[in-house]
Amino acid sequence: MYSSATTPTPTATRPALRPPTAATGRPGPKQVPPASRPVAPRGVEGRATDTRVVPTGRTALGPTSRTALGLRAPETAPPVGGRIPLARQADGQVLRARRPGQPGGPERIDPSALQTPSVRAALAGVARICPAFTPRQVLREGSRHILVAGTIGRAPVVAKCLAPQAVRSEYFEQLVADFHHEVAVYRAFVRHRPPVRLPRLVAADHDRCVLVMERVPGRPAARERHPVNAPTPGEVRALLNTVRTLNLWRPPTDVFQPRLDYQLEIARYHSVGQLTDRDAGDLRGLLHGLGHTPMQLCHGDALLSNMLLAPSGPVLVDWEQAGWYLPGYDLAVLWSVLSGDTAARRQISQLAQSGGTMARDAFLVNLVLVLMREIRLYDVPGAGEEQRIMIRRLYDDAALARRAVRAAVGTR
Repeated sequence: MYSSATTPTPTATRPALRPPTAATGRPGPKQVPPASRPVAPRGVEGRATDTRVVPTGRTALGPTSRTALGLRAPETAPPVGGRIPLARQADGQVLRARRPGQPGGPERIDPSALQTPSVRAALAGVARICPAFTPRQVLREGSRHILVAGTIGRAPVVAKCLAPQAVRSEYFEQLVADFHHEVAVYRAFVRHRPPVRLPRLVAADHDRCVLVMERVPGRPAARERHPVNAPTPGEVRALLNTVRTLNLWRPPTDVFQPRLDYQLEIARYHSVGQLTDRDAGDLRGLLHGLGHTPMQLCHGDALLSNMLLAPSGPVLVDWEQAGWYLPGYDLAVLWSVLSGDTAARRQISQLAQSGGTMARDAFLVNLVLVLMREIRLYDVPGAGEEQRIMIRRLYDDAALARRAVRAAVGTR
């Protein structure tokens, strides 16, 4: 699909992209997103927690040497919805870790951690829908969400609640809408079960923003948004297979809705100078040819920190941005955060091109927008040395993706 435009090679320099095969596309109607409204920032570390939702009466959800993006001819400023990128508070610490060799079993309750005002308020909300819930440990106590692990009877569960501090946030309405969307996602998955593993819904309080889910045994594929150490090759293959399986699933079209206004995102990054006039024109040219390309169901935030490596296989969590996207959005997110794993990027690029020229173009559009978001998220005043290294790497990746887009437009 592409000339290897997204898979870096072990060489030291980044080369230009080989032009892809010519493709034709018919113009089609643009996706019309829900009306915009103030949106919440997305975190730099760990999981992202923001998304948009269309409030309706139903539970329907909102659609030299040559290196490469791995794109050959056929054989993601702000996050989704225009969120303002601000660093968020790091995830709360696990309060009681098991020592090596210690037998399994429920963690002992830490009274001091469970008695903080925020956690007590969250537990009061959980008790309304799950009176038998017994808290065990605080997994996260942030400014927007609180996660508490516990049990109902003998079943391990996790309760996710909107933090009391969020009420005082300028993004409160958006945070509530995001939470409602995630609740709707889990309820939709009860009726239309996806072909991938995810936590089972136990209970939910839509009005009080409380969600109780099965606690799946396993560990995150990574704890950082941009991990220094990538998973093993076998784990990467399993994760990509899981994402690909989800993307190829075709649930009823009225269950989910489009999640990203691509024209609006291009205009946004163009207005702040992240995209040049030519970049914006090239992306709009590719979008014009993708007007009749079927949308793809995506997780929408396919970070490694949102994937658990369980004994039964990968498990996807945090479905706050699930919906319809152009093909390859999840792959573009994974490609953007796996900068240190050339082999993984090569596999991602091969998957992206396997759908043909139109899928290649959609992946490139997604990739540029995702990289623009990551740059805006990290390129902030006061960045430390490690973050500046990451910023430079993101700019290099963005330049590579731009060249790939330019080459794709040139062959149309």
